[in-house]
Amino acid sequence: MQTHKCKSWTPFYDAIANGAKKHDLRYDTDRHFEIGDIITLQRYDPFEGKYTGDELDVRVTYITSSTTPCAFSSAVLDKEYCILSLEIVDG
Repeated sequence: MQTHKCKSWTPFYDAIANGAKKHDLRYDTDRHFEIGDIITLQRYDPFEGKYTGDELDVRVTYITSSTTPCAFSSAVLDKEYCILSLEIVDG
């Protein structure tokens, strides 16, 4: 299990933090995400061009990728990206 720090634009960060968004599309060739990894999302304001200081820990619960496909992912999901299913880490 690894811990990753990842930039998260404000609208996506907010949607994950309030529980509306339970997935994230990420570039994966440099991080090699695995189920159980913790991601510290760092809220980033793209209009101001800076981090806000807010952080949220989430756990990877499932990964859809070209190597772990769903019905169409191997045909349409670029091999360098993955879709991470997330849950907020309490505490």
